[in-house]
Amino acid sequence: MALPTSIKVTVSAAIIAVIGASAAYLNQPESAAAEQTTDNAYIQADFTVVASQVAGTVKHVLVEDNQLVQQGDVLATIADKQFVVAVDAASAQVASAAAAITSLNANLLQQDSLVQQAQATVMASKAALTLANVNLTRYRNLATDGSGTVQALQQAQANLNIEQANLNKDEAALATQQQQSNIIKAEIEQAKAQLAAAQASLANAKLQLSYTTIVAPITGTIGKKSVRVGGYVNAGNPLLMIVPLDEIYIAANFRETQLAKMAVGQPVTISVDAFPGQQLLGKVDSLSPASAISYSAVAPHNATGNFTKIVQRLPVKISIDANQLLATQLRVGMSVVPTVKVESQR
Repeated sequence: MALPTSIKVTVSAAIIAVIGASAAYLNQPESAAAEQTTDNAYIQADFTVVASQVAGTVKHVLVEDNQLVQQGDVLATIADKQFVVAVDAASAQVASAAAAITSLNANLLQQDSLVQQAQATVMASKAALTLANVNLTRYRNLATDGSGTVQALQQAQANLNIEQANLNKDEAALATQQQQSNIIKAEIEQAKAQLAAAQASLANAKLQLSYTTIVAPITGTIGKKSVRVGGYVNAGNPLLMIVPLDEIYIAANFRETQLAKMAVGQPVTISVDAFPGQQLLGKVDSLSPASAISYSAVAPHNATGNFTKIVQRLPVKISIDANQLLATQLRVGMSVVPTVKVESQR
C-alpha cells in the first residue's frame, strides 16, 4: 500500500535533516569538541638514578627490588678501608702543621727576647758612647789649659772610637735579630697556609669516606637494582633507580588539532587500562613547547622531494589529584586514556 504524500514528505525531510546534521558534525574541526581524549598516554615519573661517587668494592646492600625507601635511608656501603687510611693520613698532616705553628710561635717568643736583649745592649752602648764623648771633651779642655796630658787626651779619643764601634756592632746585631723575627713571622704565615691546605685535604678525605655510605636522595620505590655485594663499582656507575610513585603524572600525546582550546587547569577524567571500569581525576598541568619529534637528533622535516603532511602530536602533562585510592596502585609505564574537558576551567 502506498504511503500518504504527507508521510513521504515528512520522512524525506527527516532524512535530509539527519544527513545535513551528520555532514555538519563530521565537517566541524576536531578542536570544536567539548572534550578531547587520546589513548596515546602513559604513567610517568621523574626517576632518580643513584650512582656511587667513589670507586670500590660493594660491602653491603641493604635494600631489595621494589622496596619502599625513605630519603636518607642507607642503600649500600662501599669497602672503606682505604678511605679511613686517607682520613688518618690527612689528620696526621693537620696535626703536623699545627705542631709546626706552635714551634714557630715559641721560636718567635724566644726571638722577641733576643731582640729586647739586643735593644738593651744598644742602649748601653749609646750610654757608653755619651760618656766617652763627655770624657773626651773634659780631657781636651784639660790639655788646652795644661792641666791634662796629651796621653790622657789620646786615651779618651781612643775610648770614644771604641764605644762608637761597639754601638755600630750592637746596632747591626739588633737589626739581625729583628730581621730574624720577620723571617720567623713569614714562616708562621707559611705554616698557617700549610695547615689550611692540610685541613682542606682532611675535609676532602672525610667527604670521600662519607661517599662510601650510599643513601637514598629521595623517597620512593627501588627499581632496576644492579648493585651486588662483592661487585666493583666505578664512580658514576648507576647502581639502582628510585621511582617516586607519590609524584607520578601522565604524559599524554594529543594531536595538534586537539589543542586549540586546551589550557592549564582544565579537569581531566582518566581511565586506566589495568583497572577497567574505574576512573581517576586530574587536571592539565602544562603543555609542551614543542612536539616530541622536534627534539629528535635527526631533523624530521624533508624540504625536498615528495611531501606527506602528518598530524603532529604534542605532549601534555596531566597531574593526578591527591587522595585517590586507585592512584596508589598506578605504576610507571601503564597505559591510560585521559579525557580533557576543554570547556571547563579550574
